[in-house]
Amino acid sequence: MTSSGTPPRSFRTVFPVLALCWLAVFFDGMDISIYGAVMPHILDQPGFHLTPAGAGAIGSWTTFGMLIGALAAGNLTDWLGRRPLLVASVTVFSLGSAVCAMAGGPAMLGAGRFIAGFGLGGLMPLGLAMVMEFAPRGRAALATGLLMTSYHAGGMAATALGLTVAPAVGWRSVFWAGVLPAVVAVPLLWKLLPESPGVLLARGRRDQALAVAARYGLPRPTAGAAPAAGAKGRLTAVRELFAHEARWATPLLWLASFCGLLLVYGVSTWLPQLMRASGYGLTSSISFLLVINAGGIVGMLVAGRVADRFGPVRVSAVWFVLTAVGALLLKSHLPLGLTYVVVAVTGVWLFSAQVMVYAATDTVYREGERATGLGWVTGVGRTGAVAGPWLGGVLAAGGHQSWGFTTFAMAGFLGAAAIVLVPFVARHGTVALARAEA
Repeated sequence: MTSSGTPPRSFRTVFPVLALCWLAVFFDGMDISIYGAVMPHILDQPGFHLTPAGAGAIGSWTTFGMLIGALAAGNLTDWLGRRPLLVASVTVFSLGSAVCAMAGGPAMLGAGRFIAGFGLGGLMPLGLAMVMEFAPRGRAALATGLLMTSYHAGGMAATALGLTVAPAVGWRSVFWAGVLPAVVAVPLLWKLLPESPGVLLARGRRDQALAVAARYGLPRPTAGAAPAAGAKGRLTAVRELFAHEARWATPLLWLASFCGLLLVYGVSTWLPQLMRASGYGLTSSISFLLVINAGGIVGMLVAGRVADRFGPVRVSAVWFVLTAVGALLLKSHLPLGLTYVVVAVTGVWLFSAQVMVYAATDTVYREGERATGLGWVTGVGRTGAVAGPWLGGVLAAGGHQSWGFTTFAMAGFLGAAAIVLVPFVARHGTVALARAEA
């Protein structure tokens, strides 16, 4: 027994929550990567009238929808419940994929991607908040890394569909595969996923909150950990992100998230086309997306374990720098085999640098603020996700694709500088708060 009176927890205890969130985020990663995997086929289709600049704009519409979805989810999850919003997020992005499959032109395709983005943006912070809450004490970074392996597994599945199904049956069939989450994941999430004990307590369902906590070996929920309800509670939760030790840490986390998501979505959207413009064949260019997501899975497993020992801030900062180095190496037209190695290794650092930013929120925000703080970190960071695909489209339209790698490298260095400052300003705020209370 621990000092709090709860039995020590292992991943076996929380496996059902991790597994269900893993499935949801798997489909999230698949839907995100579908567009990049089929974009070369859509650009080559006569009569569809999609230009490189238009393709970049559609990618930005996707991430703009994600921005709105993340902010909405971060502010509504503690009010309406995490399980209902997770189910709604999966349903919405499946609907968006269906709209894309039926698109007759760029406008309808963009509308479908915006709808999908709205659902996708809400899912990620919800899944992360659930896993962080149910993770064993001191293992939040590892749990986050394990969860995010599913994102890259989904990206690999989308790339495989782009390589096999799209040439044989057409790119629309790949978007139809994106409707599967509504059929597979929604019933499982609704039936099996538990609600957050803190949310249950905030909604006056104390007995259910205690039952869930006991079933999963969680500490008994307290009023201090429960989020405030109602519109006033939502406003208070946002204000708390700039109170005390979080006052300066919050904008730094936002900046690091902006840089990380610019990298993630810029690369996910434009890597095949950038590599194609560098002289690689269509099949090789799309397969680079498969390789970088495989590297991402390895990176999540490595980063989670290392971060539990050295802290997510240090790991995120180092990973950002290594990502920048990898992006600079990709500017050169290396031999094909060596290029595959560089892409894979860059994937190890690229995606987990951003995920460790999410894990760092667990060291800044109190328990009752965590979901709101995480929602705003992911939501504001989505402006980087909007900028990445749009910027890639502008560079591609101007014939300056190689500048894209330089832009990604600059984002990596800036993200490292932002995240490395977080513990210094958070520590200063904590000391100031302690003195004020004394």
